[in-house]
Amino acid sequence: MDGDKTAGNGAAQQRLLESLPVVAYTASWGRDGRWLYLSPRIEALLGLTAEELVHDPELWERQVHPDDVEESRWRREVSVLDGASGGSFEYRMLGPDGALVWVLDIAEPAEGEDGDRVWHGVLVDVTLRKLEEEVASRSAGRQAVVAELSEKALANPAGHDALTEEIVTLLNGLDGIDQSFIWEVPAEGGAAMVRAGMRAPDGNLDWRRLSAASGTHAAAVIEFGSDVMVPDWELEDRFTPAAALEGLGVRSSAAVPLERDGVVVGALDAHSRQPGAFDDDDLRFMRTLARMLIDAGERRESDQSRRHETVHDPLTGLPNRLLFVEDVEAALGAGFASSSGVAVLFLDLDRFKLINDSFGHHAGDELLRAVGPRLRKHLRPGDTVARFGGDEFAVLVRSVEGEDAAVTVAERILDSFSAPFRLNNADHFVSASIGIAVAPPAPVEDGDADALIRDADAAMYRAKDGGRARCELFDHAMRAKAVRRLELERELRRALEEDEFVLHYQPIVALETGTVKGVEALIRWRHPQRGLLQPGDFIWVAEDSGLIEPIGRWVQDEACSQTRVWQEMSPEAGNLHVSVNLSARQVAHPDLPAVIEEVLAKTGLPPHSLQLEVTETILVEESGWAYEALQALHETGVHLALDDFGTGYSSLAYLNRFPFDSLKIDRSFVEGLGVKSDSRAIVEAIVGMARALDLRVVAEGVENQTQLSALRRLGCDFVQGYLFARPVPPDELMPLLDKPFDAVPEPTVEHEVSVAARNGTPAS
Repeated sequence: MDGDKTAGNGAAQQRLLESLPVVAYTASWGRDGRWLYLSPRIEALLGLTAEELVHDPELWERQVHPDDVEESRWRREVSVLDGASGGSFEYRMLGPDGALVWVLDIAEPAEGEDGDRVWHGVLVDVTLRKLEEEVASRSAGRQAVVAELSEKALANPAGHDALTEEIVTLLNGLDGIDQSFIWEVPAEGGAAMVRAGMRAPDGNLDWRRLSAASGTHAAAVIEFGSDVMVPDWELEDRFTPAAALEGLGVRSSAAVPLERDGVVVGALDAHSRQPGAFDDDDLRFMRTLARMLIDAGERRESDQSRRHETVHDPLTGLPNRLLFVEDVEAALGAGFASSSGVAVLFLDLDRFKLINDSFGHHAGDELLRAVGPRLRKHLRPGDTVARFGGDEFAVLVRSVEGEDAAVTVAERILDSFSAPFRLNNADHFVSASIGIAVAPPAPVEDGDADALIRDADAAMYRAKDGGRARCELFDHAMRAKAVRRLELERELRRALEEDEFVLHYQPIVALETGTVKGVEALIRWRHPQRGLLQPGDFIWVAEDSGLIEPIGRWVQDEACSQTRVWQEMSPEAGNLHVSVNLSARQVAHPDLPAVIEEVLAKTGLPPHSLQLEVTETILVEESGWAYEALQALHETGVHLALDDFGTGYSSLAYLNRFPFDSLKIDRSFVEGLGVKSDSRAIVEAIVGMARALDLRVVAEGVENQTQLSALRRLGCDFVQGYLFARPVPPDELMPLLDKPFDAVPEPTVEHEVSVAARNGTPAS
């Protein structure tokens, strides 16, 4: 019975081994060991039966790929020498019909029935995995080549020849490619020639001039402009190999055309010593490289044209800031060598926007194009006129004899603007403000050109402030102001890092109920030396330096977080909203809507609880991007308010176009209520427009009962100002949210007359 049981177990084990999706085996010990057993699945793996392999000890090694025979022998030999520790390794074998099969060989040593050591192991077909790895490796290699070539092409945009060599070198380094060529059609005509690619024995490129004669595969690519693939040259009957392939042992090839503007100018050609080495993916990859090579050539040919476009203003054709800075640097160097000074004049057209607004951008562009020629008439041939953008121009005056001479040039330019500009068949008069900065002969250091331009720019703003249509010479006071501005910018950067900013909040009160419905967040700076600073002390520097964006993001985060805290602490504050101001730079940033959505998601504040305020000035300066940004914000559910209403231009047009929810009456109009009849008329008109457009109205700067009474009678919805509360820190605002403000009594007629008398204005 025990014998039958043992036999039954053996039969079951045999069936189990034969059912496994791997080849199970037992082999005798050592490098020259024989197969003692192979499960029948070996026939499906290699096309050989177990009996054939067991009875012919050398048959197995003949099936191992020639490149892997030594590796296989070495591993078995090492296994014997190191005490027979088991393990696994992979190698290639020739399967049915000569197909390549990858085998994972896993074996462990054991003691056989006769006491000799044997191997027990399995053979696993891992061909699919190896093919996937090979495809992934080839794909990664190609991506790396494209990335490297792209980087080099961008770093050296005019380096066509260098890129040609790089493409050939990198192609030759890819798996499966043994040679690659660049064929080029000579400009004078004739057969294409090998431009690059003959790899010498030392691995270097051998640049030859060999012809792609008629009948060759390369000539066919160039003649017909189509890809050509030769799977096996020994079976090829369409083309003859080019002379460049002689002696290389090439078995398969792939080539794609190089085309520029629909004309074939050459071919990219790759070769392998293995048959069937190329497929459609290889052709697509080569077409990518061919396009990169052509692009590099086009960049080289158009380099001077691109250079001109890069350093010149497209509207006027004048040098732009980039070229102007280069010219100033060169002039400073030449001035030091010749002991002569250099002057920069920074010019801004006065009220240029009026031309654009009144006659359209076409007229404005026509004016800008006319400025350059007029300036040139009053300068010497060696001087430079540049346009910096907008209505700003700069003039470089070389070899100037001191500040007086520079001022004379500026005054001559100012006089030239007394003549009208002919636009749209009509005469238009435009003046200019000019800032002047002069550099005496001195050794040139990095940044001197930028500093001279910056000084002239500062002087131009002094000219603007002084009444326009004049020139101003940069002096030490301006330099001190410029130094102070740079110092303030450094301090602002530190303030961001050191968390020196705080927010104060001013209540926005509903006139009907006296309750606080919202707050306006107002930034303050706790300066370590100067104490608490108001926005007017530093926001202009933040705007000019670009720091307004990180500061603005901080304000948004802080205001939304604090408002959410108030909403959760008090039932009365459940519908509280917070108003946050946006600068022009913030509105212009394309990521603004995404940033606001991120802030709301982070803080948990409902979108309708955030109101963003913009001024009319922002809308006037650039309504295009402002409209897109505000429309996107409106779609998120955030409320929008037009701040300082009435102080800009075309207010009604902006109210109609932009998706505002409310508008804020500027304090300059509120100030005159009860004192100036025109202020009342303006406020009444604003409220009327808002009612017609279904907008809420907020009056800011309410400081006395007279103003409040007038706003109530005119139907204003909300008010804010010192009459109710100054901007206060968050902990001081909470008591104001819990109960309504006491009703403010209506002023008497006698009181209005008294206020009017003090101001010298009839009572309204």
